[in-house]
This record gives sequence, structure tokens and C-alpha cells, in this order.
Amino acid sequence: MKTINQWLDEYGESHKNPTNKTVHWICVPLIFFSLLGLLYSIKLSFFSIGDIEGNVALIVLTLTMIYYFNLSKSLSAGLFLFATTCVFFCYLIENSAIVPLWQVCLTIFVLAWLGQFWGHKIEGKKPSFFKDLLFLMIGPAWLMSFIYQRLGIHY
Repeated sequence: MKTINQWLDEYGESHKNPTNKTVHWICVPLIFFSLLGLLYSIKLSFFSIGDIEGNVALIVLTLTMIYYFNLSKSLSAGLFLFATTCVFFCYLIENSAIVPLWQVCLTIFVLAWLGQFWGHKIEGKKPSFFKDLLFLMIGPAWLMSFIYQRLGIHY
């Protein structure tokens, strides 16, 4: 298994252009949130956690956090905080009853992916996940690693 630094270095090879990096700072969190929201919309009636009805997102998040924890315990903590924030916003949107959560998230998901592909067109390199689908999991960790570096937190 690759180390977190190997994953981040390899991911960074196709993310050097400043515009593409900026696009990723916007689109990767939006994709993470929207995918989580789409999964949150799939209810599982056999369990719930407090006021949150059981859903597929909670199961997928648990597996995702195990993956991140195995890569980097400290990065997984930051990603857990971000994921928890995303779940909270899913809960708020779903309970607002203004627009269904899945519609909001599907719109964000499509627009954010369009942004990602535009950023990679500017970069002149294909997205990393064309090489290995696990890179879809590395994008959020890559961004979190910059936050950690700025704060002086070792990962």
C-alpha cells in the first residue's frame, strides 16, 4: 500500500497550474459534499443516529474514514471534521423542505465536475483518477495537507 506522501506527491503531479489548483480548492469540497448529500438521500429504515435517519452516506463515510485513518491518523481527523460539517449541512438542507437535498447535490455535483475538467484542460493533464480510481479519495486529503502544512501540523 502506498504511503500518504506517495499518494499526495503523485496526485500533485497533475495539479501544478495555479488556476487548476484554485478550481480544485472550490470543486473538490463541493464534489465531496454533493456526493455525500446524494448518498445521504438514500435512506435506510433499519437504523438511525439521534435525529438523523439512517442513510447510505453514514455507512460510506465510516468506510472512508477507515481508509483515511490507515493513510494518516492526523489527516483523517481533519477530514472527519469536514465530513461532519457536510453531514450537518445535508441535515439542514433536507429539513428545510425548500428543495430536495438530492436535487441540490446533483446540481452541485455536475457543475463541480465540469469545473474540474475545465481546470485539467487548463493544466493540460488528465485527472489522476484516470490512472487509478483511488485518486478520487486523495483529492480531499491533498487539500487538507496544505491546510496542515500552513498550520504546522504533521501528517
